[in-house]
Amino acid sequence: MEHEKVGDFDLYQSLNKNFLFHIALYQPEIPPNTGTIQRVCAATQTALHLIGPLGFRLDERSLKRAGMDYRQWVEVFRYTDWQEYVERGPSLAKTYAVSTKGARTHAQASYQPGDCFLFGSESRGLPQEILTEQQERVIRIPMAPVARSLNLAVSVSIVLYEALRQNQFGDLT
Repeated sequence: MEHEKVGDFDLYQSLNKNFLFHIALYQPEIPPNTGTIQRVCAATQTALHLIGPLGFRLDERSLKRAGMDYRQWVEVFRYTDWQEYVERGPSLAKTYAVSTKGARTHAQASYQPGDCFLFGSESRGLPQEILTEQQERVIRIPMAPVARSLNLAVSVSIVLYEALRQNQFGDLT
């Protein structure tokens, strides 16, 4: 696992309680989406977990442009693949998989500080194996039947801000 600010994973475990929530992106493909999500995470004191393989390099200009100068205020953790994330990811977190296949909406779940929201890639979503593993906590965002899905960054924002609202926005002002 690669971490941009903390190289020692044990130190991450001690920092775990400082994050109100976690966002995990499974094989994201579009740099501007990840950059925008990085910016949302910085603004909400949320850890960002990137599960590879990624569809871009983290030094791409479009990623930096979308994240602007917020990079310094977000904790970004990288995992080579799903197995590494399962073994070394935020173990204290309850994970909610976000998918159009969810039986209940994001507003029907009750979130607690430390929870993690897992989102799939822009073109494929989450694989069925992961949805099966997380079946008790697969949630969806309601939308009109004509819509196939929402933009990844928009989806992250909708779910994250519902969790923040349920927790009185933590220490955010």
